[in-house]
Amino acid sequence: MSRAPGPAWITTPVTADLLRGALDVERTGHGVLPHRLPARARAQCADPQLAMAESQPSGVRLVFRSGATVVELDVLPTKRVYVGGPPRPDGVYELLVDGRPLRAASATEGGRVQTVDLVAGTTDTRSGPVATLRFTDLPPGVKDLEIWLPHDESAELVALRTDAPLTTAPASGRPVWLHHGSSISHGSDAVRPTAIWPALAASLAGVELINLGLGGSALLDPFTARALRDTPADLISVKVGINLVNLDLMRLRAFTPAVHGFLDTIREGRPGTPLVVVSPILCPMHEDTPGPTSLDFASAAAGRELFQPMGDPAEVAYGKLTLRVIRAELARIVAERAADDPHLHHVDGLDLYGEADAVETPLPDGLHPDAAGHRLIGERFARVLSSRLPRLPRGPHDPRGPRDSPDRRGPG
Repeated sequence: MSRAPGPAWITTPVTADLLRGALDVERTGHGVLPHRLPARARAQCADPQLAMAESQPSGVRLVFRSGATVVELDVLPTKRVYVGGPPRPDGVYELLVDGRPLRAASATEGGRVQTVDLVAGTTDTRSGPVATLRFTDLPPGVKDLEIWLPHDESAELVALRTDAPLTTAPASGRPVWLHHGSSISHGSDAVRPTAIWPALAASLAGVELINLGLGGSALLDPFTARALRDTPADLISVKVGINLVNLDLMRLRAFTPAVHGFLDTIREGRPGTPLVVVSPILCPMHEDTPGPTSLDFASAAAGRELFQPMGDPAEVAYGKLTLRVIRAELARIVAERAADDPHLHHVDGLDLYGEADAVETPLPDGLHPDAAGHRLIGERFARVLSSRLPRLPRGPHDPRGPRDSPDRRGPG
């Protein structure tokens, strides 16, 4: 519950210059809502899954410099509850001091709760009050502070209070890495926002992350390609495949030109930027069985979330996509294009998480890695960032977020 600040508090408006990792900032009736897709992209697709995913601030953080020893942040989160499914943990807000995690908090009370009935196809929303997060006993002296927002719940930022003045932190000077992927890149089943694999990889490689991992929504959408094209970055990576199988969205005939078109769009604005195409990690149920993917409602009712394939392997002969088919086609496409594009690279997803890893660190729900899996993938992709592209330049781009957007339309 929010409380009135005492006389020692300094309240600072939350503005875009305090945010990193967001492509847009929407002003709401309560405060500001970070978005990971620009307003123009959101207006071109009314899919509720995409709206949910892009508004969850995976990789987005408040960054400032202050001598404060106490920081308070008022937030209005949006949590989701699935009828018949296991309870979901509250989103975690992580405070880093000079780059090192120090405190964590969750908004356990207040905010909105959306109850989703997947069987009935209905959603009911209950509104609650603003919640206050408090980070205390911070070390004295001026320091760089980062509050990483939850990767798995939306958060309107209402007020930021400190017991000492704050200033905008200067640009880090590190290269900017812009990444697009599925729910695995979004951070599904990770335990905190700095433990999603892209955040781990960025930290280990010393780069600034902009994460366009969009749960259920890495679908080669043209508006996503344009967002990648229009965002300054020193390295871009695109990890595609699993969501196309999950939704049984297209056949091989459509997949190949869609990949070319996606890459062509990025290259329209970033012709010389290192561009890494990453194929899917191992997912045993979809290696040779096409989608769609369905939640196993019986296991969900028993308190364990499991996914299952619904396709027929015989249909691969007629163009249905499996992960094995997608990996082979992505490797072929990149090899073909690389003859004229020396800055285009390919990473086999099996090198990030393969058969041996599935034995040692299996996917708990059949689809997403757990905390150990995220760390494994993050450590391996950090080597991609650091070793495969050793001439990655020091980033000339300011990694701070965009100007405040007057557009309040929201998705669709």
